[in-house]
Amino acid sequence: MSIYSSRTSSPPFITLYDAPGNTPQPWAPNIWRIRFVLNYKRLRYRTVWIEFSDVETTMRSLGAPPSSMRSDGRPIYTLPVIVDPTHNPVKPEILSNTNYIAEYLEAAYPARPVFPEGSRAMQTLFVHYIQDVFAKPLLPIMVPLSHQQLQSRHGQPSTHTSAYSSVPQREQAWQAVKEQFDFLAMILDKNSSDGDGIVAMGREVSYADFALCSVLIGIERVAAHDGWARVRTWNNGRWYRLYERCREYMDEL
Repeated sequence: MSIYSSRTSSPPFITLYDAPGNTPQPWAPNIWRIRFVLNYKRLRYRTVWIEFSDVETTMRSLGAPPSSMRSDGRPIYTLPVIVDPTHNPVKPEILSNTNYIAEYLEAAYPARPVFPEGSRAMQTLFVHYIQDVFAKPLLPIMVPLSHQQLQSRHGQPSTHTSAYSSVPQREQAWQAVKEQFDFLAMILDKNSSDGDGIVAMGREVSYADFALCSVLIGIERVAAHDGWARVRTWNNGRWYRLYERCREYMDEL
């Protein structure tokens, strides 16, 4: 019998692999995107927690595909990864790479779509912008903080310090972040005349909103006092309203 088979008649669970921080709450934006999709589609799933240091070994043992490749051809293993035995418990689907997983879940479970008809290309472009442009100024702030949290979890002294140790440097860094938020707010405001002005597709939440709200969750859980306290007030509270709009899909199973 497959390890993914059930001895009962109840349907199997999708397994989502995640990495813990120094709090019980999930925090990584890329993994939150998939958690949002699972919750929105009301799929049965469970989270399996693995330490960052064990990701490659665990993913190789599962037979998970690498999430990307280095320039020299060596594989890179990152999270999220899902294992879905729903359609074939003997040979479950094992997928990596956030966007590939989202596409798979949409195709395999089309009810409650996160890509409304005709929106896939535009949403893909939006998510690419969130990943590669919008979030870029956050990296020098958030990456050292996330490393500090991981090391704190294991009782290790922090070896990652922020490049912005002084208050003026830190404020300048957050100003660069705000410029991206201001630009995106200006774009999303164009939905105000024929939508609610909050979500990317006008009135209903979609994958684009989950990608953006995942960044907000990352800020809220890694930089609650220095980051989320300011971001939630920017652009007349737009980002807090989006966070609240997505809250019903923030189950942590």
